[in-house]
Amino acid sequence: MPVFIKNESTKPISISALHNDAENLLKICRRTDRELSILLIDDQRMTELNSQYRNRNKPTNVLSFPLSDDSNDNLLGDIVISLDTARQEAQLKNITMHKRLQTLLVHGLVHLLGYDHERSVQEALDMEKKERKLLAQLARRKSMIQLAINVDHVATLRQARGIDEPDPVLAAGICELAGAAGIVAHLREDRRHMQDRDIILLRQTVKTKLNLEMGADEEIIKIALDLKPDMVTLVPEKRKELTTEGGLDVAGQKKKLSEVIIRMTETGIPVSLFIDPDSSQIQAAKEINATFVEIHTGRYADALSEEEADREFTLIAESAEEAFESGLRVNAGHGLNYRNSARVAALGTIEELSIGHAVMARAIMVGLDQAVREMKALLPS
Repeated sequence: MPVFIKNESTKPISISALHNDAENLLKICRRTDRELSILLIDDQRMTELNSQYRNRNKPTNVLSFPLSDDSNDNLLGDIVISLDTARQEAQLKNITMHKRLQTLLVHGLVHLLGYDHERSVQEALDMEKKERKLLAQLARRKSMIQLAINVDHVATLRQARGIDEPDPVLAAGICELAGAAGIVAHLREDRRHMQDRDIILLRQTVKTKLNLEMGADEEIIKIALDLKPDMVTLVPEKRKELTTEGGLDVAGQKKKLSEVIIRMTETGIPVSLFIDPDSSQIQAAKEINATFVEIHTGRYADALSEEEADREFTLIAESAEEAFESGLRVNAGHGLNYRNSARVAALGTIEELSIGHAVMARAIMVGLDQAVREMKALLPS
């Protein structure tokens, strides 16, 4: 079921997301034995194709070229999309670029399946019905958002007494058994909660994914390079802060952070940057080749009014979309709890939520296993 995508436009786009959509559509349509080619171009090139094949000297949003014939029946065909026109239409309809591309991809695919809205009114109605059905099926096939649990506060409680319990490594195992898709642990320069031994044992025992949060401190960098967690998330650190207070200033530290990313990437460790929902930080993260960004949701979580929460949520949604469309993978976290997580989790651009304090606070009342299961149940499936 090969899907081939080529972007000849200068516009940034999430190729991986479009590729995933195309593969899912082939599965839905039971055409996994066919090859599909998708070409992304600008309006000038689309005008040239329209002039050559349709005698129309103007751009359109999508063209389809069926390739399957008796001599080569494993080829389904080509879909050509103008990113210029698609972006204009997305803005006009007040929808995301990704959503518009999904619609055009489906429209092009339905043409390849033999439908043609220009042949008759009835076929136009049939084609529209088919497209609506495919879009609905595609939405249901989206991977559910993942839940990663931060176990730092287990270590915080332990360190308050200076003894050996509760154990964050044991807590991580309970979280995984309850359905967590990953474990997050922050090894701070001052070692206020997680200790080196904790991180070593977590690396040895975590079965899902270990995300090591860390500042860009040389000592911690060397530990990460030695242990090779599944990913690292670079966060700002201040010695007197109770918890991480805001996102990294990636735009102001590009050289320093870029050097860390290069070192991690050479060792096979993907890097996420914890950033505020800000366009300049997203672009800077893209420029220095981060794999992920984690959108800071603290201001949304701490909002004192519904109006303020709506405003902050809009910033998160727009930033996640921008990051996603630029090719970055997107996570989110900080301050999320049992009341406000579901709204963020419903954003189709976010892969994973990182939640710690709320789950640990709930665990005091109902137990850690139940607390994780309750949070997981709130997220879209």
